[in-house]
Amino acid sequence: MKLKDLSSTTARCLLALQMTVCGSGGAVIPAGRIVDLSHDYSEETVFWPTADGFKLETDFEGITENGYYYSAYRFCTAEHGGTHIDAPVHFAEGRNAVDEIPLEQLIGPAVVVDVTKRALQDPDYLVSTEDLTGWEAANGAIPDGSILLLRTGYGRYWPDAGKYLGTPDRGAEAVAKLHFPGLDPKAAKWLVEHRRVKSVGLDTASIDYGQSHLYESHRILFEANIPAFGNLANLDQLPATGSHVIALPMKIKGGSGGPLRIIAIVPD
Repeated sequence: MKLKDLSSTTARCLLALQMTVCGSGGAVIPAGRIVDLSHDYSEETVFWPTADGFKLETDFEGITENGYYYSAYRFCTAEHGGTHIDAPVHFAEGRNAVDEIPLEQLIGPAVVVDVTKRALQDPDYLVSTEDLTGWEAANGAIPDGSILLLRTGYGRYWPDAGKYLGTPDRGAEAVAKLHFPGLDPKAAKWLVEHRRVKSVGLDTASIDYGQSHLYESHRILFEANIPAFGNLANLDQLPATGSHVIALPMKIKGGSGGPLRIIAIVPD
């Protein structure tokens, strides 16, 4: 999508973003093709087995007594389902809630580490420190202030929960049946100690793999106030470097997470 393809209001807003210097590093968001990294919310949206699904109910839809069309709805959703953000307070007491995350951590240059080949062969695959350093050998060190995106290839399975989560079952007993890739805690620790990323996202339901019991990658990243994005879409449309991400969650005061509309701008 190009700016000329958008409504005039949206185009002006994005143009303003592109002309704005963001963050202390002074990185300018470039013009380019816009890629939507968000799944929509509907009855098909994938949620954690213990969470209720998304509900949209109608308050009114139709022609009013005054003769004009009007529609209004109400929705109900868990914080951690669909394309969403995990705020650090989700697993780290005293760290940022979703409304407290600095916007600078949600906007910035993207680094995409692609482990699709290995992850599709092993549903319990852990993105390793070697995956990250291997990426660096080909592309240079992960720059300070980057948003790190991990592409496992599992986005292709959305919204088939059986393939995406490893089980279609619901309820507490289904948690033991989860199988999907995540970030190795050793790699999370390496990132915190040796790199300065703003946030981390991936195309699975959790930054920890499905069989995790201790959720160590959550805890390591969140203790350092690094938020995570889950259930991302269309990571296959992003290059390894060069794109910029804008990830804006619903601003829930005190929330441990929430729905996320995240896009990437890929330079022409």
